[in-house]
Amino acid sequence: MKRIVSICAAILLLTSMSIPHSFAAETRGVELAEQAKSAILIERDTGTVLYDKNAEEQLPPASMTKIMTMLLIMEALDKGELKLNEKISTSEYAASMGGSQIFLEPGEAMTVEQMLKGIAIGSGNDASVAMAERLAGSEEAFVEKMNKKAKELGATHTKFQNSTGLPASDHYSTAHDMAVMAKELLKYDLITKFTGTYEAFLRENTDKKFWLVNTNKLVKFYPGVDGLKTGFTNDAKYCLTATAKKGDMRVIAVVMGAPTPKERNAQVTKMLDYAFSQYMTHPLYKRGVSLKTVSVSKGNKKMVTGVTSEPISVLTAKGGSVKDFTKKITLDKHIKAPIKKGEKIGTLEILKDGKKITSSPVVAKNTVKKASWWDLYKRSFGMLTKTE
Repeated sequence: MKRIVSICAAILLLTSMSIPHSFAAETRGVELAEQAKSAILIERDTGTVLYDKNAEEQLPPASMTKIMTMLLIMEALDKGELKLNEKISTSEYAASMGGSQIFLEPGEAMTVEQMLKGIAIGSGNDASVAMAERLAGSEEAFVEKMNKKAKELGATHTKFQNSTGLPASDHYSTAHDMAVMAKELLKYDLITKFTGTYEAFLRENTDKKFWLVNTNKLVKFYPGVDGLKTGFTNDAKYCLTATAKKGDMRVIAVVMGAPTPKERNAQVTKMLDYAFSQYMTHPLYKRGVSLKTVSVSKGNKKMVTGVTSEPISVLTAKGGSVKDFTKKITLDKHIKAPIKKGEKIGTLEILKDGKKITSSPVVAKNTVKKASWWDLYKRSFGMLTKTE
């Protein structure tokens, strides 16, 4: 089944937690991924599907699995649970990983930043497991986090057995689900610093200097490509989740089961060319834009600011315009501490002609802890003694 969005489609604006198919029409003479088992092409901000082929077919994702591994790392960094300069020690188990690796030795320590380079550029299985153990205590516990996050994102046809993508029974995903995970990962602008780097070095200034070359060759050869992750095993064949940005438009293309790396790259190139030639994105908000403040009950701070949780855009056919759109911001009326940074506290709605086109979560900009009894006493005493 191959589907493509009609060029004459109406303006689309959709949320991030799922990828809509309702605007796709039957392909008429357009073949973008002939040699792949499955494929999908979406616009990043709106999530609109521009093309798909067997996108719900469950297949081994190989090292594209590391998109979820990197997502959980980026979430931990965003929450302050990790720092880029933190040293991560390598266990015997992590060092024993086969396949693609950066040849970590037992007891060797690298920073989170160096580990991310090893994962994003060199597809290091050893680095992936070392980070999994740091974040969850064991790879098994980390895999539970991976599967839980996949369900939260609506990637319901995915099941992970490891953090690397090494061959394992009952380890599978779909092109659709990989696009969902990639879309979420791209909320974190920092990630493309790693996935968009073509070559780098580890262990510099030592006699074990290690040269990393990105397994995604389109980073070098297709203007605008800055990620995300390749994959290959004998069962999975050649896979790639790629992302590219031109102007205000970012797209994600996923190909699974291509027969050769040349065919994989050629089909992704064709998909990217199609997206940029037929559509355009009109940005409304970047991620993290402050919208409104609201009072917090029994918090160590009296107010919290609501911010956008993701980029918000409108997608049109090439040359289209955006008119008659309005926004409505609604924050919860009864917010009680504690509140974590990133916790949903309201909704941003985009409307056209008074009708809701989509809604997106508004989240807390900062953490608000529960006030101590002394804080509440001082606050109450201050109100009692306040004079005009």
